[in-house]
Amino acid sequence: MPIRIIAASLLLAFGAGAGAAPGPVPGPAAVKAASHAVGAYRGQLVELLAKMVSFNTVADPALAFDKNPQHTGFKQLLRSEAERLGLDFTDHGHVVVVGLGAGGERVGVITHGDIQPVDPSKWKKSPFELDTTSEPGRLIGRGTEDDKGPIATAMLAMKAIKDQAVPLSKRLELYVYMAEESDWEPLREFLKTHVPPQINITIDAEYPVVTAEKGYGTVSLTFARPGLAAPAGAPAVSAFGGGFFGSQIPEDAHATIAAATPALEARIKARAAGQSGMRYHYAWQGQDLVVKARGVSAHSSKPEDGVNAVSMLADALKVHEWPATPAGGLVNFLNDMIGTGIHGEKFGRIAYSDKFMGPMTFAPTVIRQKDQGIELSINLRRPQGKTGEALTAEINAALAQWQARRMPLANVGVLVNDPWLQKKAPQVPTLLSVFSYYTGIKNPKPVAIGGGTNSRLFPNAVSFGPSMPGAVYSGHSEHEFITLRQLLLNLQMYTAVMVELAK
Repeated sequence: MPIRIIAASLLLAFGAGAGAAPGPVPGPAAVKAASHAVGAYRGQLVELLAKMVSFNTVADPALAFDKNPQHTGFKQLLRSEAERLGLDFTDHGHVVVVGLGAGGERVGVITHGDIQPVDPSKWKKSPFELDTTSEPGRLIGRGTEDDKGPIATAMLAMKAIKDQAVPLSKRLELYVYMAEESDWEPLREFLKTHVPPQINITIDAEYPVVTAEKGYGTVSLTFARPGLAAPAGAPAVSAFGGGFFGSQIPEDAHATIAAATPALEARIKARAAGQSGMRYHYAWQGQDLVVKARGVSAHSSKPEDGVNAVSMLADALKVHEWPATPAGGLVNFLNDMIGTGIHGEKFGRIAYSDKFMGPMTFAPTVIRQKDQGIELSINLRRPQGKTGEALTAEINAALAQWQARRMPLANVGVLVNDPWLQKKAPQVPTLLSVFSYYTGIKNPKPVAIGGGTNSRLFPNAVSFGPSMPGAVYSGHSEHEFITLRQLLLNLQMYTAVMVELAK
């Protein structure tokens, strides 16, 4: 398809044409470079993304970062591709920098090369093989949206700018951090001695421009052994589990009901049938009923995009007053304190909202069987409007009240981090203008997100894509993808933005 047709189809897909942009539109050099990028590098962009996806860059706690061949191999790929594209490359260990141009002032583009864990059994093809055929128009694989797609896009945007010999007064630097999903400390240490660029954009979130991020938090607690034994012959929850990792809305959950009856099974099935987006499987093992639940995984910062199998399974079991065994107590706790909501509405007085940043989200994510009992982890993302001390006190008060009514808990932990708000970023009008020009969306405004990016560690940083507003974010899910259309749109916008900020 000729490039002019591609560009036109992208504009039609998102509304009015380029003339709808508020304020100054990108200059001729930016528009020309962006058009060249999509025309020249459409095929190479997909090929480069496929190479990046092939590396399983999940953090391995049993293998040091610098000894992990997946991580070192990925960095070597970045080095070889940078050299092939005529870009410079510097390896700082956990951080690599791909650069273009010279000059005292710099513009930083912040990304990460590591990825979240993945369950290969849930993918049509290997999550480390770019799947271009299973769903036409979609590029499926771990990291396609978060964050290898953006890395590939940024590198080819820099190449297009180099091709066009655009005169730059500032140096462009692409930062690729290799532990964003697991450990921010190496980046913090790096920035203690490395002087970052004066202006930065992170391409690890949403459009149009992200100027605020909710604070990440966790509530962890254990339903300890020994619990209270169920009366002889009475139904009891003998096992309950679910979830994969803390920043993913759980797609799977399971429960075992000891001394179950067909009548009890029928009541559970009837309640579960009223749920939307859930699938259940029931099996008998002697007198034990095993229930397996399948929901929809999502990034835990956007629980509304998923269907939480843990919450839903607990709700399906809300047909009986379960004895306070560890697993039964867990089910009672989930139903008493969380339910199927996502904002902490049932958890004492903790629920609140901010006009700009939106409501706090509060979702169970992982249940693990530990030596001491069953551990529940709850992920929260909180806006401004309440102090961390006040929220922590409210959480502890709600837990104390439940324990007084129900059963004691062990290993209670509450971690509440602060939200982040960027109040001074001179590049925001440029980003909004470029976004409006290429999407046709009139008068876009900055937004807040529930996720946390490395923006908060860099000066004057805001986030710019790669996900469109209102779209379901597939990163961290078991069906991560980016559409070819979105990838090409991102290539245009990233190229134009780099020119506008560095010219």
